[in-house]
This record gives sequence, structure tokens and C-alpha cells, in this order.
Amino acid sequence: MAATSPPPVLTAERILEATEEVLRRHGPAKATVVDVARALGVSHGSVYRHFRTKAALRAAVTKRWLDRTSAALSGILAEDRAPEDRLRAWLRALFEAKRRKACDDPELFATYMVLVEESGPAVDEHVADLTGQLTRIIADGTGSGTFTVPDPAAAARAVFQATGRFHDPGYAREWERPEADGDFTALVELLVRGLR
Repeated sequence: MAATSPPPVLTAERILEATEEVLRRHGPAKATVVDVARALGVSHGSVYRHFRTKAALRAAVTKRWLDRTSAALSGILAEDRAPEDRLRAWLRALFEAKRRKACDDPELFATYMVLVEESGPAVDEHVADLTGQLTRIIADGTGSGTFTVPDPAAAARAVFQATGRFHDPGYAREWERPEADGDFTALVELLVRGLR
């Protein structure tokens, strides 16, 4: 008689993965903690031991989604290239990450649009992280004499706001337009010239 292996340990990460799949299938209005528990083969009480409420679970899923983008972009900060090139690459990577999420998995993207509206603190932290990353790039450029801005943090906020059309989910429909890439490149070059 073959021995059966014990079930995998229930972790917060496994719950978040299952929650994403449940949200993809059912959408935010119909997805429940019971659905997540069923997908994992556990009781809903087991899920609540990791996430005390449905709102806490949804906030954690949203944060995880936003953190993926932040983590991907943070690698650009350490790259050994000119600040202008890092700024261009960082802005391009942000645009591509958001566009991929919207175009490659529209059901989950629509779900996250709803969840982001519910998760004010997670979104605020995400924006603060992103503008912090931009501040580091601009400060490096100021330190090297490439950029001539008196306040890198203010400049970073301005760059982030100016490029909102290419990363704010509210503009997702525009990202597939034929002129989107050309418009993006023109805006980034204008901003880089302004920072000089």
C-alpha cells in the first residue's frame, strides 16, 4: 500500500494565489472566502486564521498585485547606466507592466480595478513606493549633473503625475491605441529634456 503524502501546509501565499484564481473566475462581486477555501480544500475557518476578514484578504491580494510591479521596477534602480536611461527604462517598464496586466488578463485586471478602489492604503503605499523609486533616479541624475532640479522628490511626483496616462488604470483603454507608444516616447523625451 502506497503511503500518501500529507497535504501541503496552508500558507498566506497559497491563500493569496487561490484567491487570485477565484477572483479571476468569479469576479469581485461573487468571490467569497468559502470559494477560496473550497479551492484549497480547507475550511473557511482555516483561511480566516491567516486573514481575519474578507476585506483583509482582498486588501492583501491587491497589495500583492501592486508589489509585483514595484519589485520589477526596483531592479532598474541598481542598473549601471546613465540616470536618463534608467528613467526612460523605468517609465517604459511601468507602462509595459500595467499594459500587460490590462491586456493579457482583462478579467483579473477588471477585478483589481474594483479592489484598488477598496484598498486606499495599499494604493497610497504603492504610489509612495513608485515616486520614491523615481526620486532616487532623479537624485542620482542631480548628483551627477545630468539633471538640474532643486527638489528631486517634487520632480519625481511631477514626472509620475505627468505620465499618469500611461500607468493609471483609468486610461487602460487608451494603451492599445496605435499612437500610444509614440505618445509615450514623446512625453518621456519632453520630461527628460525638462529635467536637464
